[in-house]
Amino acid sequence: MVGTCTVVIPTYNEEKNIVNMARCIREMYPDFKIMFMDDNSTDRSRELIEGLGDPNTLIVTRKPEERGLAASVFQGILECGTDYFMTIDCDFQHPPSALGDMYAKMEEGADLTIGVRDDRFALGFIRWAGSWAFNIFADLYLIWHGKRYSRDIMSGLFAGRTDVFVPVIRENWDGLEMQGWKVLLDLLKFGPKDLRISNVSYKFAKRAEGESHISPRVVVTTFNQCGMVGRFLAKVYSKVRGC
Repeated sequence: MVGTCTVVIPTYNEEKNIVNMARCIREMYPDFKIMFMDDNSTDRSRELIEGLGDPNTLIVTRKPEERGLAASVFQGILECGTDYFMTIDCDFQHPPSALGDMYAKMEEGADLTIGVRDDRFALGFIRWAGSWAFNIFADLYLIWHGKRYSRDIMSGLFAGRTDVFVPVIRENWDGLEMQGWKVLLDLLKFGPKDLRISNVSYKFAKRAEGESHISPRVVVTTFNQCGMVGRFLAKVYSKVRGC
């Protein structure tokens, strides 16, 4: 297992969660590399991670002009240097225990393993309804283009093979939605049509500490990933919400 997997974690002002997440992953998976891709936090995130003194737990401060959750994940995948990458949120809404099941799926031959929420009501009704509706819209978009789709296209918990997705990211860099949150959608959109996909179910939890960074702009950037119809809906939504 040594050197085969990197957990890529996008962060911004997560000092209340970041050390607990680092320690939890290290305790459960001693050989995993951990990369916090930090969007220039103004809190003590860097200081706290560097204070752990763990050479396999890194925090990368990204360029201010390149900020964005998706951009953070894409950069982490490009720089991880291991056979597999995994992404997980820093706020414990994704359970670190799911990483072991995802790793097992990757070892069995999957190109991409997706964490599927088995109870999305933890999102709250409005977010659940929006997630459900967009999942259908995005799946139809992917099917139309002959690509593989997911039971949970909105998931931020997934793992992939770097030899499959590093070329995808490099070749399609200018077409990726860097400001969005839904990295998985772009990986499926630009990825090979014959991807071997596995799923791992998990229970979606509430944020452990701190404040959510989600905003109406997330809806706009997500629709922008889905062709002409999606961009039209993004414009309509922007006018309605004034964002």
